[in-house]
Amino acid sequence: MSDPRPPARRGSLKLYLGYAAGVGKTYKMLEEAQKLRQEGVDIVIGYFEPHGRPDTIAMAQGLEVIPRKRVQYRGVWFEEMDTDAILRRHPAVCVVDEFAHTNVPGSPRAKRWEDVQVLLDAGIDVLTNMNIQHLESLNDHIWHITGVRVRETVPDWVIKQADEVIMVDATPQALIHRLERGAIYPPAKAAEALQNFFKESNLVALRELALRQTAHEVDIRNLAEPEARRADSPPPGRPERAAARSVATVERILIHVTPEPSSAMLIRRGRRVADYLQADCFAVAVERPGELEHLPPSRRDSLERHLNFARNLHIETRILCGQDVAQTLVNFARENSVTQIFVSRPQQFSRFTAWDPSVALKVARLATDRQVTVVAERRRR
Repeated sequence: MSDPRPPARRGSLKLYLGYAAGVGKTYKMLEEAQKLRQEGVDIVIGYFEPHGRPDTIAMAQGLEVIPRKRVQYRGVWFEEMDTDAILRRHPAVCVVDEFAHTNVPGSPRAKRWEDVQVLLDAGIDVLTNMNIQHLESLNDHIWHITGVRVRETVPDWVIKQADEVIMVDATPQALIHRLERGAIYPPAKAAEALQNFFKESNLVALRELALRQTAHEVDIRNLAEPEARRADSPPPGRPERAAARSVATVERILIHVTPEPSSAMLIRRGRRVADYLQADCFAVAVERPGELEHLPPSRRDSLERHLNFARNLHIETRILCGQDVAQTLVNFARENSVTQIFVSRPQQFSRFTAWDPSVALKVARLATDRQVTVVAERRRR
């Protein structure tokens, strides 16, 4: 007998985006939570990390808090968000701090954003926050700006699912002032931060990235609504012309994946461009006949790791076989209506890779009817 109850709607996700610790993301999120509580909305705090900041702690007063779950790892106890307890409580809205957080090993899910997906699937609305440097597609760019390789990242497709993205802003000068007077970190940690990540040049560049990303998120949401309405009710009497116009504007991107370390950078770059263009995206590896069994295990593992990385970013992956790597790529591009091809420039030639110095040039010569982008990996001085 089928369940007569209608399926629960998916919860909405509201993301507060900043560019550095201390801009006020958590404070603004809790301010919204207090407003909803005063309006009679059933809201709880699923996870809150106060970092010893009195103003933020005060803003959480009066809100129901779901106790954290304790997880033991290597003889040490850690506290994580208790997703199961939140599901049992099933509030209308849940506040979740530090969206990009990595859960301690032994937790049901590896990342906090994955826990949030479970809450959304259960029909619970979520307020959360993160900084721009945790966006996966910007990982290389952030490293180039700051010298810091961010390890906790959130895939771009997760951010695209957010119903609303709000930029929480503060000028770099104001942020540095907060740091100097101890409002963000204790004095010793603040002094170290000012010499490293919180340099004014870093903050200016990160703020610009956050502003651009927020503008992009607003644009794609504004475009999605009229497009959805047009899809529901096509122009009367001209369905063929409308369909033809839609097909003509579709962009498709191909990313060439190899075992080389630069493939991770290329995948991020291609994914980011695909998101801006709202384009389909392929990650394609090419094997010459008999080549795979002769690759050292470390390089086979590297290739599979890059392909899995692409899959995690919701990129369709293919492994092709062909003696001529460039021709195989271009043939695939033409057969699949690819408009842009991304290839990386190798640092050095290796007999254990499908790359040689002529592949990028040959792809460019063969694909004169496509846009070919040869990307060199950035190196910090």
